[in-house]
Amino acid sequence: MSALARSLAAPEPGWTTTADAIVVGSGIAGLTAALELRTRVPRVLLVTKGELSSGSTVWAQGGIAAALHPEDSPEAHLADTLVAGGGLCDPVAVEVLVTEGPARVRELVALGARFDRAANGDIALTREGGHHADRIAHAGGDATGAEISRALVAQLDAVRSDPGIEVIENALVLDVLTTAPGSDGDPAGRPRACGVTLHVKGEGTRDGVGAALARAVVLATGGVGQVFRSSTNPPQATGDGIAAALRAGAALGDLEFVQFHPTVLWLGLGAKGQLPLISEAVRGEGAILLDTDGHRFMPAQHAMAELAPRDVVAHAIVRQMAATGSDHVLLDARHLGADFLRSRFPTITGRLLDNGIDWTEEPVPVAPAQHYHSGGVITDLHGRSSLDGLYAIGEVACTGVHGANRLASNSLLEGLVFAHRAAREITGRVAAGDLVLGSPSPRPGPSALVAAAARSRIQSVASAGPGVIRDAEGLAAAERRLAAIRTDAHEASDVVAQPQAAEWETTNIHQVATALTAAATLRTESRGGHFRTDFPAPDPAWERRVVVSLDDDGTLLVR
Repeated sequence: MSALARSLAAPEPGWTTTADAIVVGSGIAGLTAALELRTRVPRVLLVTKGELSSGSTVWAQGGIAAALHPEDSPEAHLADTLVAGGGLCDPVAVEVLVTEGPARVRELVALGARFDRAANGDIALTREGGHHADRIAHAGGDATGAEISRALVAQLDAVRSDPGIEVIENALVLDVLTTAPGSDGDPAGRPRACGVTLHVKGEGTRDGVGAALARAVVLATGGVGQVFRSSTNPPQATGDGIAAALRAGAALGDLEFVQFHPTVLWLGLGAKGQLPLISEAVRGEGAILLDTDGHRFMPAQHAMAELAPRDVVAHAIVRQMAATGSDHVLLDARHLGADFLRSRFPTITGRLLDNGIDWTEEPVPVAPAQHYHSGGVITDLHGRSSLDGLYAIGEVACTGVHGANRLASNSLLEGLVFAHRAAREITGRVAAGDLVLGSPSPRPGPSALVAAAARSRIQSVASAGPGVIRDAEGLAAAERRLAAIRTDAHEASDVVAQPQAAEWETTNIHQVATALTAAATLRTESRGGHFRTDFPAPDPAWERRVVVSLDDDGTLLVR
């Protein structure tokens, strides 16, 4: 069994602040939760790793899914979500998503989000893979996330002078602080979350490492894209929230279900980091996939052809690449017309031109790359994790909505719906005196630090092991290679590393890769975003969640 440290190596906090609730992250989930909590509890602290507008939400091109059309229904949206989830969605969580979603989207409009409109003035709706109805609302053609983020940041900027909310930008949260077991009178003797340690990169009056204590901690830290060699995620997506929750004692679920977006711009074998994606909405509008011989292959793979669920399309692309000996396929949208492509997808058009591609004249080379993580911190319907006082919302959470594979454009909706629910839950518990300020206690065992120089090595291991296509041999090799990486760089005289942002992020990447590999090894079947060549079919025995946690001594438990 692998063992992971339960804390990061870091200096002792040089300052302390307190709040009723701490929200970590500034995507749609974090911003929504912070705005809701500001009006409900006396003091809220919002911590974001970069600038307020730098969350993953900004990069969402396709849109936000909701049953807004009179001929659509939450029941139809629920059915499509359950199919995409491969039998592992929590139907109750999905019902919450699809029934509360339309009202939440309309509230976004009331807050100032400007969605594209049809000729009759209604919100324009389009279709994406896995949906059997036009239910995707978009803004700026293909800049939905940026517009939603703009509207929410504007709301937050309007209340910056409110003493009930403080925003700390350019801050990396290191660890979730926990109380000593049983110190708060818990009859079961369990610890609870009581704050975070964070490092502020010299911005404003708070800098260096500090401690923020709170009654509740809300993780809205996004995904794990930088665990892999190539991803559509921004550089900040280093799995910080998942790793911090794991170290604190929270249970994680569905880690093995990684969604690889099928159509990411292929920029050559040496490309790494954040890569431009070509939105699902492009195929929704009628673009087709060709192999490098010009053959259209998706109609033979699935009844919905290019509009099949993302995992189906991604796996079909990988198989077609292998069959043709190529490292990419082609997305052909030329038949949609130059004027339409430029007006409907101005952002994508611009990014392609920046890379020397005019998609009105030529097909676009694409290949799958990591895009979304369906797993995360296991929560209930109100965002509560297994560690009392710790909440998770958005991509960092595992609500049960996505199951084995996220339905296109359900992610923004999930962040919106469950942020509201978590805020209401925290409000009620604060008012009832159920959430109290606790005193942090050190967790047992050594702390960890992985040298930043090891990051590319870890990313290569993750891409080769628990990547798009998996098998027992590759996963075992990944586990061995990850276990061989030094996690005590701060104590090694022959390793150049010190406690700082690059090393902390790399340590988080290492821990997430280790946990993800263990979960993928245990699940001996193929389902959704988890595909194993040695077990290529789904197995009814695996219609259950794989849960990952750390024992008190740091032993990784996978069950």
